[in-house]
Amino acid sequence: MKVLVIGAGAREHALVNALLSDDEVEHVSCAPGNSGIAVVAQIHPVDPLDPVAIGDLAVALAVDLVVIGPEVPLVAGAADAVRSRGIACFGPSAAAAQLEGSKAFAKQVMAEADVPTALARVCSNIDEVTAAMDQFGAPYVVKDDGLAAGKGVVVTSDRDHALTHALSCFSREIGAQVVIEEFLDGPEVSLFGITDGTTIVPLQPAQDFKRVRDGDEGPNTGGMGAYSPLPWAPENLVAEVTKRVLQPMVDAMRNRGTPFVGLLYAGLALTARGTRVIEFNARFGDPETQVVLARLASPLGRVLMAASTGRLADLPPLAWRPQAAVTVVIAAQNYPENPRTG
Repeated sequence: MKVLVIGAGAREHALVNALLSDDEVEHVSCAPGNSGIAVVAQIHPVDPLDPVAIGDLAVALAVDLVVIGPEVPLVAGAADAVRSRGIACFGPSAAAAQLEGSKAFAKQVMAEADVPTALARVCSNIDEVTAAMDQFGAPYVVKDDGLAAGKGVVVTSDRDHALTHALSCFSREIGAQVVIEEFLDGPEVSLFGITDGTTIVPLQPAQDFKRVRDGDEGPNTGGMGAYSPLPWAPENLVAEVTKRVLQPMVDAMRNRGTPFVGLLYAGLALTARGTRVIEFNARFGDPETQVVLARLASPLGRVLMAASTGRLADLPPLAWRPQAAVTVVIAAQNYPENPRTG
């Protein structure tokens, strides 16, 4: 099969490499790609935020499958544009991608599906924010409702800092909302599930590190590093999360008439009260993808095509390499607030 990967990061490089190791994948292209990806695959200078251009490129390349890496093209409707041209696509529709595009929407679906998560209030003004902060107490958890590349969350005991972040979220656009949550205390885990909208197949868990500086200090980022497996995690973690979190969310989205096809990423906290969902993402996580795919022994192209065409239940169980994998992110100066570019 011929595959087109959309994106330009290390995650997409890992996806391209994993796809190329599948003997049923004869060719991989990437748009827009990067200089590292260009060493192993053909790259195309297409705007990843332009769904029409992505769909047109898929047709021009006569690909069999499109795999969309980042969240912003998904929320913009890239998967819809590809499917409208009769090409299989691994990635949710714009409607289903709202699980990541809006934290308030994700909370609503979690409530419908009875998925365990933090108590939360959706706020539209600073008075509602202060009331929610009074309710939940410190440490304060303030989340931008919309997409923020993993950098829209502040967890702090400094009330003024929390309020300042909320105000910055409100200033982003008219009608912006923030979500104030209770603090979840416990180690965090990332668990991916590949789904065709009905069946979900979990991958192996990973842990990433959000804070920008050593010692878990500094502001949140999209992730500064990750590793897998997690020898300290409960033995039944994957089975428990699949049963109580991933499958109920897939079922709820299908019942809403917006089936989720692609990669459902559950960010989890293992608290004293049990496993709780911190957030959902609608795509492979970066940097966790780099370590999870390094351990996957099953052919990725076949798995993603099966998910994209409703045949995931026909696949054999996934096979995993026993070795550990670790990745470290090298970030630009002043990341994440004002990274130096060029």
